[in-house]
Amino acid sequence: MTKVKTGLDVWAAQGFLALKGKRVGAIVNPTSVDSRFRHLADLLAGTPGVTLAALFGPEHGIRGEAQYMVAVDEARDRRTNVPVHSLYGSTFESLSPRPEWLKGLDALVFDIQDVGSRYYTYVYTMALAMKAAAHARVPFYVLDRPNPLDGVTLEGNLVGDRFRSFVGLYALPNRHGMTAGELARLFNSQEGFGCDLTVVPCEGWTRDMYWSDTGLPFLPPSPNMPTADTALVYPGMCLGEGTNVSEGRGTCRPFEQFGAPWVDTDALLARLDKERLPGVAFRPVGFTPTFDKYKGESCSGAFIHVTDRHAFQPLRTGIAIFQALHDIGPEHFDWRADAYEFVEDVPAFDLLCGTDQVRRGIEEGWSLDRMLEGFALQTEAFRKHREPALLYAPGR
Repeated sequence: MTKVKTGLDVWAAQGFLALKGKRVGAIVNPTSVDSRFRHLADLLAGTPGVTLAALFGPEHGIRGEAQYMVAVDEARDRRTNVPVHSLYGSTFESLSPRPEWLKGLDALVFDIQDVGSRYYTYVYTMALAMKAAAHARVPFYVLDRPNPLDGVTLEGNLVGDRFRSFVGLYALPNRHGMTAGELARLFNSQEGFGCDLTVVPCEGWTRDMYWSDTGLPFLPPSPNMPTADTALVYPGMCLGEGTNVSEGRGTCRPFEQFGAPWVDTDALLARLDKERLPGVAFRPVGFTPTFDKYKGESCSGAFIHVTDRHAFQPLRTGIAIFQALHDIGPEHFDWRADAYEFVEDVPAFDLLCGTDQVRRGIEEGWSLDRMLEGFALQTEAFRKHREPALLYAPGR
């Protein structure tokens, strides 16, 4: 098996030559390690001629200890004793670096593993940091990493202007088929950031590769993303955050299993069987979450088994699941009503969908095809739009 080298591996082999003589800030989390599991912060702190001046913690923190939508505090990194600035607080403004944090820096480096789905917030942390770096005239570097879901397959609609949020800040499809470095190039051009951007590409990655093809270990980029299998179902199952159905948080297999105390599993599976969803099978499960929705309560539901990852359509599958749950338990199923990712006046489910079309379709009993109407056209338009930002060959 060909082993892919990440952007960090490439730079580490060069002794971080591009950063010599510079004061550096780094946006990192637990995935910011090279092939020898050495963390970028530790490598920069130990490189002669490079001054690690600051670390920036996205959602979940630089060492990954915080749960989703939990504010990350200011601190000092216990290993390097470098100040850590939070890029995930209690307001939307807290998501961007403050000007005073960038003062005196000669470079800002981003090295975090993305999972290929537009809800995942790290690429928006990157984008907001790029905007701030451009304003402060600080060069920005992205150490690229593979997209676990391949770089070819796309699925979903583009986020409408009214539905922009930290889980959909720009017009991306639910499954975008790009790396973080490619997205940085796209955002810089599309949004006119004017950032002095350098992407350090992976070596050996081609667009047809899934994570298992890379030879790289999968490190959980957040507490509820434990495996590459989780990432594969996430473009559909993250929609569960906008409902009162447990998406499996507080269990060992979040997003791959889902349910609630009121779910009739037999009725659910019978309904899903009628949809003839490609590349997937469902198994009845029971679980008791240790936190989040239905903490300590016995839930019934189903486990998602992807039988053919090339045929599997995670978004179509996810929408079918929540439509089925709505229809078999209309007296119990509900939409999340509280503020979500700093937005109070738009339902969380709509923010995740990037449109209200899906929620309205579920409520009004539309067919699955009708709810997805127009999505494929938007996806193909995006496929053409993204081409100038792409860095990697198609592969086989």
